[in-house]
Formats: sequence, C-alpha cells, structure tokens
Amino acid sequence: MTIGIIAAMKLELDALRAVIDNPVEETVSGITFTRGTISGRSVVAAVSGVGKVFAALCAQTMILRYAPDAVVNIGVAGTLTSELNLLDIAVATSVCQHDMDTSALGDPVGLISGINTTHIRTDEPLTHDLRTSALRCGLKCVSGVIASGDQFLCDRSRKQEIRENFSAIAVEMEGASIGQVCYVNNVPFAVLRTISDGDGAGLDYRIFAASAARNSIQVIRDYLSKPIRD
Repeated sequence: MTIGIIAAMKLELDALRAVIDNPVEETVSGITFTRGTISGRSVVAAVSGVGKVFAALCAQTMILRYAPDAVVNIGVAGTLTSELNLLDIAVATSVCQHDMDTSALGDPVGLISGINTTHIRTDEPLTHDLRTSALRCGLKCVSGVIASGDQFLCDRSRKQEIRENFSAIAVEMEGASIGQVCYVNNVPFAVLRTISDGDGAGLDYRIFAASAARNSIQVIRDYLSKPIRD
C-alpha cells in the first residue's frame, strides 16, 4: 500500500522527506516527487505549490504516475472556530471550495460543476486513523469541514461568511482541489492541517508556520508507523 503525501510548500514537507528511506526523486510537470519508505510503509511525497491549480496538477500527476492507494494533504491552515487555536490539528471530514460560485445561475454557493456537490467527503478510516495519531501525539484535534480557496484570508467578516456558508472549521488553499481530483479518480483521500494563524492572520502565519508544519509531520509520521488496516 502506497500513501501519497502532498504539501503546498517546502517548509511543510522538508522534515518528512528527510526521513524517507531509499529515496528516489523524479520531476514530472515541474513537480519533484520523492518515492521511498517511512517505517517500512511505501510513500510518494511532493510539494505542489500554493493554490488550487498547482495542488490539482500535483494530485492528478501523482495518481497517474504512481497510483497511490490513498492521498493525504498535509500543511497549515487558518482557524474558523474558537475550538481550534494555534498549533492545534484540524482533520477534514469533508472539503469544499469557498470561492466556487455559480449562484447567479441558481446554484448553491460552492457547488462544484460536474459532480453536483458542495462538500466532498474524505475517507472515513483514513480520517479516523489520522485523528487517532494526532491525539496519540498529544495534540488537540478537531474534525470537520475544511474549506479551500485561492485567497489568504485575513478579513474576519469573510471568515465568518465561510464558516456560516459551509460549516467550516478551518480554511486553506489546496485541500478541496486535491479532494476533487481524488474523488473523480476514485482514490481515498484525507486532509490534515495544523492551525498556523488565528485572529492575527498574516503575522501569526509568519511566526508560527514552521512550528505548525512540524506538528502535521509529527502526526503523519505517527500514522505511518502503525500497521496497515486490514
């Protein structure tokens, strides 16, 4: 069983790539993929780049080239709830695209054309295992909807709008596009994010992004260290 791991930025993946045994690198479509093993588990890892288009490109290329059995998107996110504070873990039960809007045509805000849904559910066993790993690592973990869009959000009113429209607990820029690619390819997926900014938004992110990325990597390493589910 091969697990695909995608992060948007180098700082979100470097510490994980450093512990891949017998790494083999290959660059496809401008993205460097690293194959190998962690704790005996087969992995392929890549930095996609920031935003939904780069993330989708990375996920589709990974699926076509390496055929992972499941894909996990890791990295950082902004909180949309008082339940999640800096360096806490958010694990998605479903993902949505908050900036997808064909409501002028009578559609619900966020409806994804072609698959006729606003929320794409993550794989339940994989999501459960990641949540268990987060708790085992001593990290606070909250499960719920994670929203994605091509915006770094600092505006409180916009965050409130996303929370109300989608019942989202966190917001970032890639997870839902990876989820859409996995959905149409029938590949199980999960999204694991550490909170790197709260009301301080940009300032919080600059201070805490590296620490938040380490928490995500700690959780995925714990997950990979455990036996594969039957």
